[in-house]
Amino acid sequence: MSNRPVLRLSDFIRSRMELILEAWEQFAKTITPPALTMDSKALRNHASVMLRAIADDLDNTQTEAEGIVKSEGRAPRAADDTAAETHAIARLLSGFNVEQLASEYRALRSSVLRRWAREWKEGYETNVDDITRFNEAIDQALAESLARYTKLFDQSRNLFLAILGHDLRNPLGATIQGAQILLLADDINDQHRKIAARIYNSGHRMSKLVSDLLDYTRTHLGAGLPLDVKSANMGEIARRVIDEIGSAYPDREIVLKSSGRLDGHWDAGRIAQALSNLLGNAIQHGLPAERILIAIDAGDEEVVVSVNNRGPVIPEEQRQAIFEPLVRLVASDSKEGDRPGSMGLGLYIVREVAIAHGGSATASSSAGEGTTFALRLPRNGR
Repeated sequence: MSNRPVLRLSDFIRSRMELILEAWEQFAKTITPPALTMDSKALRNHASVMLRAIADDLDNTQTEAEGIVKSEGRAPRAADDTAAETHAIARLLSGFNVEQLASEYRALRSSVLRRWAREWKEGYETNVDDITRFNEAIDQALAESLARYTKLFDQSRNLFLAILGHDLRNPLGATIQGAQILLLADDINDQHRKIAARIYNSGHRMSKLVSDLLDYTRTHLGAGLPLDVKSANMGEIARRVIDEIGSAYPDREIVLKSSGRLDGHWDAGRIAQALSNLLGNAIQHGLPAERILIAIDAGDEEVVVSVNNRGPVIPEEQRQAIFEPLVRLVASDSKEGDRPGSMGLGLYIVREVAIAHGGSATASSSAGEGTTFALRLPRNGR
């Protein structure tokens, strides 16, 4: 049996706290530009609290299952914010990016274990299990920091997008209104009228993108899509959308077929928005020579509106994520620039409109049947 004194990692952390914090601070100083504006206290913030919490944790008994959960960053949530979560907030506000935040934990892990290994080799006895326990604790702290950082970053980004979209509405509205006045004027020549028409059409496309952006941020900020549910006729909604989009694409054949009772209670504007997105998607990705079929099948309890086009088959792996935001489907034989300005929000809005009405949106694609997007909507929407 060895007569060397025991040096537990928890005791080492407490007794060498200042040395460890100095190393943490020196590393944090290398993270520029944010560290250039931070003093010593800000660079060290929360590190000592985290280290003391880790040291206390090392002194407690732990089952193998608890260790596995902690190493995977899945330890039970504390009632209050942990030091790692508070640290993430401070680093986000100081301008650290997520890679820089993670690098601090790598440096902390390395600093502690290297110093500890050096001292135990100089004559101390130690518990090797402490290394595993320490790594598990660091992994848990890193997971907490990254989760909080990502959540706050997403919230701030969505809030920024919402403000941006809102502030763009007024100048866009003025641009569209000005172009409309020019189009109605009698004293301009054909060349200027064509320019005004391009401004008007471009303004409408931009306005639609802004609307999609606002809807995206609204759903991601937890508000959901607002609905104005009233008596409506699905056939009339579809015909209005076909007339609007058909006038912009006169060379495309769009066919409407319907069966059953088409009246119900929905937000007609939102349904038109979803159907417009589906029809625009069909025009973008469908074969120009093939017709686009809009079918409305009305049952007693629900109405199914589907849009079918012929074109390249959508692979199964892409169909799994096709309604996710900012995912743009680019067919293998199409070019990225086919639809300038597309942000990949159209199909996401389609799904959210369906969900807001208590329904669903689905996609299917095969060589024989083509590609079909379907909205299943209760006859009496929420």
